Amino acid sequence: MPSSSTNGSNVLKLLFTQLRPKQWTKNLLVFAALLFSLKAVDLSAFIRSLAAFFLFSFVSGCVYIINDYADREADRIHPVKKNRPMASGALNPALALWFGGLLLAASLVASYFINPLLTVLLVVYFILNVSYSFKLKHMVILDIMVIASGFVLRAIAGGLAIFVHLTPWFLLCTMLLSLFLAIGKRRHELFLLEDQKGSHRKVLENYSFALLDQLTGIVATATIISYSLFTFTAGRTIYLMWTIPLVIYGIFRYLYLVHIENKGGAPDRMLLEDKHILVTVILYVISVVAILLLFE
Repeated sequence: MPSSSTNGSNVLKLLFTQLRPKQWTKNLLVFAALLFSLKAVDLSAFIRSLAAFFLFSFVSGCVYIINDYADREADRIHPVKKNRPMASGALNPALALWFGGLLLAASLVASYFINPLLTVLLVVYFILNVSYSFKLKHMVILDIMVIASGFVLRAIAGGLAIFVHLTPWFLLCTMLLSLFLAIGKRRHELFLLEDQKGSHRKVLENYSFALLDQLTGIVATATIISYSLFTFTAGRTIYLMWTIPLVIYGIFRYLYLVHIENKGGAPDRMLLEDKHILVTVILYVISVVAILLLFE
């Protein structure tokens, strides 16, 4: 018989897996404020940003717990999601909910000591995404807009953590890029479940490849234009325009993966698995740091 300590470690491992740490790459957007404010930050600002990253990861993990709890029956027929802890039956749903509640409370208390406004933002993020899990995800168009809003809130959270205001242009770029990724995610789901799309996610019945492809074209174009305008008019050094080709290539590469290789269901995983996108992101960060340090 397995020992109680072994069982306990397995439960902890399942609870940690339930928080979906592989998706925490989405929360790296919290560091955007730090990246674009290099000359105005210090070690304490980095520590606050790092703390905000983990707090957002924990709160988003609590959202995933509720989402997986609500979707556990539908996830069992999904080719990938059927392996999630609750959908597979490996993790007790009630235990997961209790763990999520305690983690959420602890995260909100900790965030208050960084910035009370960060606590408010985390509460808004949590309520918005819980609403998404139970209602908004079934509302066509609005569902992808809610997903995009979560990324905008991440960017704002990074600014609140270090008391830096992000420009409207940057927030607009964040929203458009997030919409771009959310549309790609829906297209991939439609591709995987075209024959049984209503049985897994009802909102897929209201989407078609033609609609999603048209939305992708609109948002991709708007993202490139908005980012280009951001580099020229956001009050930073004009030399940020040198990063425009990297942004264009990253978007084009993602379109290739979505339309040719039929990927896009997990943008966070693609960041780590596709070497072209990973190298592009690394070069982008290095370029921004170098430009802001040398020319601003």
